[in-house]
Amino acid sequence: MNDYDGFYRKNKNSLFAYLLRMTGNYHLACDLVQESFARYLSHYKDSIASRPLLYTIARNAALDTIRKQTRESLDAGDLEDSCKNPEQQMMDRQAFEHMLAAIKKLSRPDRELISLIATGDLSYREIGNVLNISASTIKVKVHRARRKLREILASGGE
Repeated sequence: MNDYDGFYRKNKNSLFAYLLRMTGNYHLACDLVQESFARYLSHYKDSIASRPLLYTIARNAALDTIRKQTRESLDAGDLEDSCKNPEQQMMDRQAFEHMLAAIKKLSRPDRELISLIATGDLSYREIGNVLNISASTIKVKVHRARRKLREILASGGE
C-alpha cells in the first residue's frame, strides 16, 4: 500500500492537469482523478506501477463521462491564486479560460493529444501506448495539433 501511496502522490497532480485540459471542467477532473486511481487500484493492485496504464484508465473514464454529458461547462473559478491581486486574478482566469476554450475547439483526438503532451510526464512512446499509435505518428500529430491551436489562438479563439 505504501508503493501505491507514493505512486498516487507522484502522479495525482499531472493526471489532474491532463484531465482538466481534456474536460475543461475542474470538478469533473477532480472526480475523474479519484475514479482513475480507484479503478487502477481495484484492477491492477498487484502489478508494477505504470503511468501509461493509469493515463489509459483516466482517458477511458473521461471519454465515458464526456459521451454521457449532454453539454460541457467550463468552471475555472476554484483555480484562483489568493496571493495575487484581484486584477491579476481576473487576467489569469481570462487567459486560462481563453486557452481552455481554444483547446475545446480542437477535434477530440487533437484535444486529447495536446492534453497528454501538456502533462509533460509521458514520453512520445508512452503516449503512443495510451493512444495505440506509434511514437513517430505522435510527433507528427502533435506538430499539427499545436499548429491548429496556434491558429485558433491567433484568430482570437474563433
